[in-house]
Amino acid sequence: MTSTAPEARQGQDAGEEHGPEPTSWQRRLRRFGHVPRAGIGLRERLIPPYTRPGGQLWAVLGVPPPLADRLVRWSAWGGPLLVAAVAGVLRFWKLGSPHAVIFDETYYAKDSWALINQGYEGAWPKDVDKLILNDPSQVPVPTDPGYVVHPPMGKWIIGIGEQLFGFTPFGWRFMVAVLGTLSVLMLCRIGRRLFRSTFLGCLAGALLAVDGLHFVMSRTALLDLVLMFFVLAAFGCLLIDRDRSRSRLAAALPETEDGVLRPDVDVAENLRLGLRPWRIAAGVCLGLAAATKWNGLYVMVAFGLMTVLWDVGARRTAGAMRPYFAVLKRDLLPAFVSVVPVAVVTYLATWTGWIVRNDPKHHGYYRDWAATDGKGGSWTWLPDWLRSLWHYENQVYEFHVNLTSGHTYQSNPWSWIVLGRPVSYFYEEENGCTQSATGKCAREVLALGTPLLWWAACFALVYVLWRWFFRRDWRAGAIACGVAAGWLPWFLYQERTIFLFYAVVFVPFLCLAVSMMIGAMLGPAAHTGTAHELGLTKSDPTGERRRTVGAAAAGVLVLLIIWNFIYFWPLYTGTPIPEDSWRDRMWLDTWI
Repeated sequence: MTSTAPEARQGQDAGEEHGPEPTSWQRRLRRFGHVPRAGIGLRERLIPPYTRPGGQLWAVLGVPPPLADRLVRWSAWGGPLLVAAVAGVLRFWKLGSPHAVIFDETYYAKDSWALINQGYEGAWPKDVDKLILNDPSQVPVPTDPGYVVHPPMGKWIIGIGEQLFGFTPFGWRFMVAVLGTLSVLMLCRIGRRLFRSTFLGCLAGALLAVDGLHFVMSRTALLDLVLMFFVLAAFGCLLIDRDRSRSRLAAALPETEDGVLRPDVDVAENLRLGLRPWRIAAGVCLGLAAATKWNGLYVMVAFGLMTVLWDVGARRTAGAMRPYFAVLKRDLLPAFVSVVPVAVVTYLATWTGWIVRNDPKHHGYYRDWAATDGKGGSWTWLPDWLRSLWHYENQVYEFHVNLTSGHTYQSNPWSWIVLGRPVSYFYEEENGCTQSATGKCAREVLALGTPLLWWAACFALVYVLWRWFFRRDWRAGAIACGVAAGWLPWFLYQERTIFLFYAVVFVPFLCLAVSMMIGAMLGPAAHTGTAHELGLTKSDPTGERRRTVGAAAAGVLVLLIIWNFIYFWPLYTGTPIPEDSWRDRMWLDTWI
């Protein structure tokens, strides 16, 4: 089954500089696992084909070739849609339970309701949550402005669900569950495009579907899942843009009489790639990410650098002698304009409700600052709304960098990857539980990633970094970039009060890393070019044995991850369980 092995394709575009004969440093790197690229044509290096299941699989299953072709075509969308459907059923199952305002829903659910009704957040009275749960129709939206410390985009989205289904737990969780389900679909398609394998793409999506942190965040009205959605969407847009731009390069390169594509310095260095709408779409998504939470700005910087380096690799492969200069001359300015100004405009557009609602008695917090406390100065030529917004953002920045008050569930980013300190969103005990030795049952919603998935991701990240550094695999670099953009910025604020659930932003990239590692465990089919590089032949029993063992190990790992998700299901959904069963699931003392 060639569709299960990224190894057969991952080396094609990794180096972009190898010649037919390995250099001395490449020979030295072989001791660390470096494998030089086989003789792959330029067209395949620019536009790698998608892998397909081998004919032996269909023969074993008794599927005739015409039907097999239709199934392969169907699986490109059918597989991801099936995985997403399962993820959706899981996420919408009893979405309104627990019927409570859990953790920071106390802020975002109410702010979203005010935003969707009057265009700005209000100052809600204390202890209003119980009134809302009992009868939200009896709770008026406060017109006094409320001081909030996050941009409005995520709250606009939460508010759509409230507008559709009411000011209830189901209503304020609905749109987050929708985005959580769609993110599984997106990851399936992104993984398919990244690995050129429908199987590995669907595997990445399936792993995301059974990750506990992503699952809990998909069922809670917080902003981080919304941020994750836009970050993943931006990554997918840039991935499509990469394929489209390389296709344009391939179409412009000359061919030999036999139809073989050959490199051309003039084309590679001077071709204008024209309008790149998918890069503009990525700019919109990154603007929406920053308009949900500010750490989306770090992602914008990381992804902007990544897409420019992709252009360098494409022009080098096409034959550019000075690829960096070519990108500087042809691509850098269009890339900047497609991402940064587009993101800024998108960000400002999400503040429209705050901007246009400027009634003297009904307006957002600091909306009148420029006309009152900020009157005068050297920036009066700017619109009052822009000056007021700038002041508001400055005050919010000061709040965030100085947020050092302790919290029971705060954690250091060093501990996130091993799930050192998850966050309990909801907990209550029920007496009279006959199934428990203590006579008590426990209900909890714990923002905990599926442990075996995350601990496997620790090894997968090491593998990804190894592939990126020693085999110069751009896919591994892209995954590492996604993880780094969502994780590393928090190390700059280790004194700040931060939580493990912020890590949901890079969970999809952890799933891609695990899928890539599983693809390596499965290994390439014996007849592929990679098998030849490893010295294997179709009849080599060593290769077949290695592949059988790898498939068994990969299957066991995936099944254990699924079992682990099922085992922790009560803690993800707030299902009552005996207290002793709850304690059995507290694998680490820091989880209590």
